Amino acid sequence: MLTRDIQHYGESRTQARAYFCYLFSKNLPNNLPEISEKAVTDRLRKIMGDLPECEGVYVLNAKGEQITPTYLPDGSNTDTCIGQRRSNRAYYYRAMKEKRCTITDPYPSLITQELTITASKPIFNSAGEIQYVACLDMPLTAVLKIAHPMAMKSISGRVFRYGYAAFTLVLAMVALLLFLKGTAYFFEQGFNIQNIEIKSIFNATILLTLSLAIFDLVKTLFEEEVLGKHTENHSASDPHKTMVRFLGSIIIALSIEALMLVFKFAMTEPDKLIMAIYIIGGVSLLMISLAIYIKLTGKSIEE
Repeated sequence: MLTRDIQHYGESRTQARAYFCYLFSKNLPNNLPEISEKAVTDRLRKIMGDLPECEGVYVLNAKGEQITPTYLPDGSNTDTCIGQRRSNRAYYYRAMKEKRCTITDPYPSLITQELTITASKPIFNSAGEIQYVACLDMPLTAVLKIAHPMAMKSISGRVFRYGYAAFTLVLAMVALLLFLKGTAYFFEQGFNIQNIEIKSIFNATILLTLSLAIFDLVKTLFEEEVLGKHTENHSASDPHKTMVRFLGSIIIALSIEALMLVFKFAMTEPDKLIMAIYIIGGVSLLMISLAIYIKLTGKSIEE
């Protein structure tokens, strides 16, 4: 769960920073001739009041020393932190270096011992010098709700999730039935080479190929839509790869079927060979369409 939350945070970090930067720029005084510590603190506490899950807020000076208590959501505060140096903390030196609002990577909170992030913003005076650094601690889970609202958390998301789960279950059963039928076609020939029928071998191959294609689709749907799995190598090209694999399996199955019909009609009903040719033509169109699809999607991914 924690690993998945950190992955989601990495994906939505830009949105999270934009959200906190908006809150800071809207509420905190900046670039004024006189900016008091009290004014910054009061505005920070107002922001905390609008964020029920906020862990605490505090202010650092330009040297990285905490000059205010850590104000907590329940109205209390912790003054033991006053005077402590935070110059080695990412929320201080990033804000000082980048001279803009920033957010940290998740780290264990000193208050709750849970993973948290700190959003910080440098406060400038009218001369353009950094006078304070305003800091706000927020639990990682709360940040994800704001910047990366996972579909599984919402009512509609649960409905779609259960729907995908039902479809993947049914498709998995179809793949299993095709696999069992294909295996039955194969083993019903026995081990006597003289009794092997080419038709049964073709049928087994077609069914097993379709079973593999459907199983591959089931695997992708279950991991992405039901489990919400995101791998480190996840990219925009993954859905296209799945489509290519699935269509490739269908093309192989149809090609085998066409080949089987060619042999069958050539030996028994030559006047029906045109039907096999129609299937071959359809397979050719599918291959051309798939090649165009790969070419176009490849270009869009590179761009």
